[in-house]
Amino acid sequence: MSGALGGKIVALSGGIGGAKLALGLDRVLAPGQLTIIANTGDDFRHLGLHVSPDIDTLLYTLAGLDDPVRGWGRRDETWTFMAALEQLGGETWFRLGDGDLAVHVERTRRLDAGASLSQVTDDLRRTLGIASAIVPMSDAPVRTQVETDEGWYDFQHYFVRHQCRPRVVGLAFAGASAATLAPAASAALADPELAAIIICPSNPYLSVDPILAVPGLRAAIGACRVPVIAVSPIIAGQAVKGPTAKMMTELGLVPSAATVAAHYEGLIDIFIVDEADAGLEVDGLSVVAAPTLMRSLADKIGLARFVLAQAGQGG
Repeated sequence: MSGALGGKIVALSGGIGGAKLALGLDRVLAPGQLTIIANTGDDFRHLGLHVSPDIDTLLYTLAGLDDPVRGWGRRDETWTFMAALEQLGGETWFRLGDGDLAVHVERTRRLDAGASLSQVTDDLRRTLGIASAIVPMSDAPVRTQVETDEGWYDFQHYFVRHQCRPRVVGLAFAGASAATLAPAASAALADPELAAIIICPSNPYLSVDPILAVPGLRAAIGACRVPVIAVSPIIAGQAVKGPTAKMMTELGLVPSAATVAAHYEGLIDIFIVDEADAGLEVDGLSVVAAPTLMRSLADKIGLARFVLAQAGQGG
């Protein structure tokens, strides 16, 4: 199949949901064809370490190291560090497995020595044997902050520590206005061989919007003159993973594929919905239906092939 796919592909992705399609694309495309621009709005400093949850989910997923039971972190993980930390009375609300911890320690060491997040991420993916490029949206810090009925929370405190319980009333992306696109992200979008841009089925508000908040990204996408395709993370009014539907309701939005399509108005050309939402019509958009619930590797590869076919990259 990969031999029939000549163009380069750029995918925008958050963590778990987006990583599923990213894995399918990685398995279908030839080495070097795919660049995944990862959300770093979830990044934070914890226990003195730089943690990049969405980048790590993409790394573990594409390297075959992800935990299919928990849905996050590494498989066959051990927890000696967390047990010892708990014994000492340390903060344990954000769980760091021993293997996962090694990644954060090495990333922090490299960053503190002057390397960029792009450089560290590229070295990690090469070391893990990943053929597709994984690049942060920016090497500058952009931090998602969630305004709730209890006040403002940094994203991980809202998402993990408080388990998305507070009602969301607004969002902000601190540092976005001063950020610039990571060099590899800019290069991928300017590549003359670029054939399509794919927005993976990640949370539009918490995972994709931080990427789009980086100055120049929307303009770069608009200048590409290639199909821009988004896959809905909402199926029949329900989120496949995470707090998307809950948050949409709290923000006064109807949790539906149609609402997601409206959110991406002016940015995308093709919108892929699940078969449960077949028949959806959106002015100015080509809406197509496919099985989008990716339970198995075959499902992920199947959806990747379908998405690429919509961009004229099928074979």
